[in-house]
Amino acid sequence: MKITAVETVIVNAIHRNWIFVKVLTDQPGLHGWGEATLEWKTRAVKGAIDDLAPFVIGQDPRNIEHLANRMSRFSFWPLGSIGMTAASGIEHALWDIKGKALGVPVWQLLGGKVRDKVRVYTHLGRGAVGFQVPNADISAYCDAVQGTVEMGYNAVKLGFVPYGGYDAPLQSVRHTEKLAAAVRERVGDDVDIMVDFHGRPDSLDAAIAYTNAIAPIKPLFCEEVIQPGDAAAMADIARRVHCPLATGERLFMPREFAELAELRAVTYIQPDLAHCMGISGGRKIAAIAEAAHMGVCPHNPMGPVAGAVALNFDVATTNFVIQEEAVGIVPWFEEICSVHPLQLRDRSWMVPDAPGLGIEIDEIAAARHPFAPEVIPAMDAILADGRIANW
Repeated sequence: MKITAVETVIVNAIHRNWIFVKVLTDQPGLHGWGEATLEWKTRAVKGAIDDLAPFVIGQDPRNIEHLANRMSRFSFWPLGSIGMTAASGIEHALWDIKGKALGVPVWQLLGGKVRDKVRVYTHLGRGAVGFQVPNADISAYCDAVQGTVEMGYNAVKLGFVPYGGYDAPLQSVRHTEKLAAAVRERVGDDVDIMVDFHGRPDSLDAAIAYTNAIAPIKPLFCEEVIQPGDAAAMADIARRVHCPLATGERLFMPREFAELAELRAVTYIQPDLAHCMGISGGRKIAAIAEAAHMGVCPHNPMGPVAGAVALNFDVATTNFVIQEEAVGIVPWFEEICSVHPLQLRDRSWMVPDAPGLGIEIDEIAAARHPFAPEVIPAMDAILADGRIANW
């Protein structure tokens, strides 16, 4: 079996363009799907996929680890976020091909299932583009959270922390504390709440101030309380707060997660399988985390193929905890799929039984939503004095 071509299908999803990777083989009808979505870097990732294609064309797609090495080692320069995303999308498709060729779901290739369902969480309003409720209005915000829970979820990730800098204004900290307490009171103790800081605080003390304001509601975790990449700083924060911390969506290499594990810097890691060399990289990262008693909560605010990849990974990963999903982000999420496995029942995704990743993109439907320049919400991250904040 040989790879004959690597193609891309790009679908606009308002705040991002989904980049689907289609790897074709010389076996009639046998192809695989992957996803290489990276916010606001669509054309760069598409170019990187084209650059990486010669490393895999003509090769046996079943030799997944070997092809991952060809893409990374033959590239010489570190791939970075753009290159790793491109390589991850190709890597996903290789697993899809292998599962289809063998007639089994990808999770069977990963050692078989270790659970019977995969718990998921969503975002406010199920993440729908355009659904925005300012957290200045505590009552309206609580209504929105309650409405989200009533859509069939018992876990939701929220944004309590404002744009900031090196300080944590007392008024902002107290409002965050009131907002968090009001949300907990509204939804009760049966709903897990996660809080995404988006790395907005510029200093450890600011991160600690907001984390301590949220800690009384017992969140499942506070995510990216500072900018990623400084494991020692994250460990310092972890020792000074009484709240589980999480990070990892903007880390790509196993050694970056090894630093977090060595320092016991977080409770949960959040690798994104569309950026960390796919399932191959994700499995290495999960093993590092398991050795350090850390759970895995994969990041995934992207399209349906990335969701299918995460689902198969989660089914077979022992230290998996909960999966981010974005099924409600745009109305055409399911329209562009002729089949997909992301079925929500009992607040969870069910274990798929179709061969491969269990997903097929309808290219005719996808063509109805072609590439378009993204609406970039980060452009609003400007402080009162005009300084650019961390989005």
